[in-house]
Amino acid sequence: MRDAVVVEAVRTPIGKGKPHGALAHVHPVELLAHTLRTLVERSGVDPALIDDVIGGTVDQVGEQAMNTTRYAALSAGLPESVPATTVDRQCGSSQQAVHFAAQGVVAGAYDLVVACGVESMSRVPMWSNVPEGKDPFGPGVAGRYPEGLVPQGISAELIAAKWSITREQMDAFAVSSHRKAAAAWDAGLFDAEVAPLDGVTRDECVRPDSTADVLAGLRPAYHDPAFAERFPQIEWNVTAGNASPVNDGASAVLIASGETAARLGLRPLARLHSFAVTGSDPLLMLTGVVPATEKVLRRAGLGLDDIDLFEVNEAFSSVVLAWQQETGADLGKVNVHGGAVALGHPLGASGTRLTTTLVHAMRERGARYALQTMCEAGGLANAMVLESV
Repeated sequence: MRDAVVVEAVRTPIGKGKPHGALAHVHPVELLAHTLRTLVERSGVDPALIDDVIGGTVDQVGEQAMNTTRYAALSAGLPESVPATTVDRQCGSSQQAVHFAAQGVVAGAYDLVVACGVESMSRVPMWSNVPEGKDPFGPGVAGRYPEGLVPQGISAELIAAKWSITREQMDAFAVSSHRKAAAAWDAGLFDAEVAPLDGVTRDECVRPDSTADVLAGLRPAYHDPAFAERFPQIEWNVTAGNASPVNDGASAVLIASGETAARLGLRPLARLHSFAVTGSDPLLMLTGVVPATEKVLRRAGLGLDDIDLFEVNEAFSSVVLAWQQETGADLGKVNVHGGAVALGHPLGASGTRLTTTLVHAMRERGARYALQTMCEAGGLANAMVLESV
């Protein structure tokens, strides 16, 4: 049976997704093109050998419309003969790109393929793909959920309430994320994965001096009187400090069959072992990481104790803490170089950003197995297991 291996993985530094952010001046096509160009340069592959480029982008409108991935590939200098497509599984879009790419390699459809993603939230703000007054859900969904679905921030509050996660626990988790990210930067652990761009060399949102006392002073980010009446169990503990920020960034991984990697003299960073995707309650929305973890471990024939490192996307601290309660995973193995609360969450880029960080952390720490999972809007989640080579 053919296997699929990651042979190179890069990302941009992550900027604030605001008009004054460090990467706000960069067109999203150019953000992604930078990672594709760097991926080819660092791997040394002939770009004409790339069978496909599969990219993730969430808000596919404006400067992120018209199949962003194709134009990024052209801007990066890839031959016109190299095709590209853009996918949307919300926050897990580029992780889904990894799944599709690896599954294509295993199936024999590809020998060498790129999975990547981009989001410029400074230039294309979240929800800008839904014009004011338009309903993206339709009457059937309204009939199935007559009380109405809720924004992700409310889902994060509902999760905190259901799993009795306190403000103090979420703030402590957020402080830990910042400290781990700062320590990783100081130790040079991101050097191999980050491709500096226009003088930006480090992630802009990492706050090494973040403390629980500072975070305790922040106001609730999503308080709403109507939702407070509908959900009296909510204690309104989710803040800008214990949730991921909005960001700009791009990331990309190069995936090959083991045979192709050997033929081209490429050193595998990790083997893509098993995959799972699942749906979950779209009201709680962000809890799919729990069944997705269970599903991918079952498919891999592994137990939780076999996993040396975890990357669980920190969309909100409550999501990771609820996942930990349900799975019993050791938090000391989770997001060891910090997560999205500190590093940032450029939606379409986050999946391959997590993969990039994870494969480099696996090599640095000598991990045999690692697991990556992401919650996604609409009640979805991806999970995959990676194995050292």
